[in-house]
Amino acid sequence: MSLATALKTGDVAQLPSKRDEDWKWTDLRGLLRVLPEPSPAFEGEAPAGPFAALANLPIHVVNASDPVVIRSASAQPYVVALHFAALGGGSHSASARLEVADGAHLILLESYEGDGADYVANHELTITIGANARLERIVLASDGAEGVSVSQAEVVLGAGASLVQTVLTDGARRQRIETRVNHPGAGASLRLDSTYLLADKRHADLTTVVEHQGVDGTTVQLTKGVVRDQSRGVFQGRIRVAPGADRTDARMAHNALILSDKAEVDAKPELLIFADDVQCAHGNTIGALDEQALFYAMQRGMPRETARAMLIEAFVGEVIERIEHEGAREVARAWAADRLRVAP
Repeated sequence: MSLATALKTGDVAQLPSKRDEDWKWTDLRGLLRVLPEPSPAFEGEAPAGPFAALANLPIHVVNASDPVVIRSASAQPYVVALHFAALGGGSHSASARLEVADGAHLILLESYEGDGADYVANHELTITIGANARLERIVLASDGAEGVSVSQAEVVLGAGASLVQTVLTDGARRQRIETRVNHPGAGASLRLDSTYLLADKRHADLTTVVEHQGVDGTTVQLTKGVVRDQSRGVFQGRIRVAPGADRTDARMAHNALILSDKAEVDAKPELLIFADDVQCAHGNTIGALDEQALFYAMQRGMPRETARAMLIEAFVGEVIERIEHEGAREVARAWAADRLRVAP
């Protein structure tokens, strides 16, 4: 069952529901009793998106479109800005295929935008990273408050390849950003970072699944979230180390701040290890802002709200400062500052 299948058939019974273990906190079937009509064809100039000025190649996809295909064989960093926009309501699917050739270096600046209308959007990405190739993927999701959005990426790493990914989101009515990685070991490396900053009644689900299939692979994962008002953050991270995937080094951490009594965080970090001689660990913390740190800041003459905003900014800043592309890092800083500015 999937949103893609439901949109193709019009059958809401095909939507994921809370009966599906991986979707129990992001129940689409319980939310969508009827699927909207297909999204209208967009006429006019496509919105630029937050990364267009940083790219060698900006690509804009508004509502449905033909599949986007991106192939890169450049050994020098090549920057593609891929912007998905949901405008005018309705429901639609969009897809993209990325192929990074052996030894190539691609920077993908991916973004999502939605207007104030009700919409249901499904996005499917297929990413292949060749041997000794490198992909830096930065995802900035700014969906509309009434939107339902699912983005699913299937990634295949080659031997010695590298994927560095950062996801930043402020949620939607329902939103899920999912990344699945087939990890060959073989000296390949993976870093999965993410930040969710949620307010009002927004919902964000960050789900990752990493399958370590061979020896000598590394995965490092760091997620930080902040929820307030009646928002809900979901983190699901699963790392599976297959039999024979010896000398795997996999580490996962999820940390969240809950800033109001009605906000919620659901977290499910998982390590499934079926190999010997591995180094694997995971950590998960969910709590309120450190009152002692807040007290010390106020003792130094800082107003309470200023001190509070500073501590929250430092908390999520650890993820943002790891973004390697300077321009994208500046966009991410501004995005986070704008959302933290509304902190009560």
